[in-house]
Amino acid sequence: MKRFSVFALALVLVTVVAAEAAKKVVPAVLNFKMKDIDGKEVHLAQKYAGKAILFVNVASRCGYTKQYKGLQELFEKYEGKGLVIIGVPANNFGGQEPGSNEDIKAFCESTYKVTFPMLAKVSVKGDDICDLYKFLTSKETNKEFAGDVSWNFEKFLISPAGKVVGRYKSNVTPEAIGADVEKNLPKK
Repeated sequence: MKRFSVFALALVLVTVVAAEAAKKVVPAVLNFKMKDIDGKEVHLAQKYAGKAILFVNVASRCGYTKQYKGLQELFEKYEGKGLVIIGVPANNFGGQEPGSNEDIKAFCESTYKVTFPMLAKVSVKGDDICDLYKFLTSKETNKEFAGDVSWNFEKFLISPAGKVVGRYKSNVTPEAIGADVEKNLPKK
């Protein structure tokens, strides 16, 4: 009789552990470790899982740089409802992000009062493309929204379930995607 009880208890424990593990499946789009603007490692899944995320490749000397203002406003409007905007500085287009991470951070904070998370400068295109953007632009991992990033301030909207649900060209302003962001906020 004791043997059966121990076996039954073990089976229940294994089932509970398996169920908990299944809940923690990391969405592929967040299964990356990157450096933040201050050089600290960030595991995207640990920090941002369950949120709506807008990844934006940014640059300080671009005609679209003024979108920082709209991004900050969008972030302030929806941050408490589960949106995170993540700025991803890149110098791939016209050398428009030449500064160091420290320079980029100082510019964003002093000029646009940016408070949303910023990653360290990476490449979003070409042979040295970072893994996150390789995932976001690859036909194998993102069939619906694949293709090279064509300029600064392209945006990828990720649902709380970790699915890429939107991609917006540089000329699409943050204000223009507010409705899409709102539709993809975490459900309470």
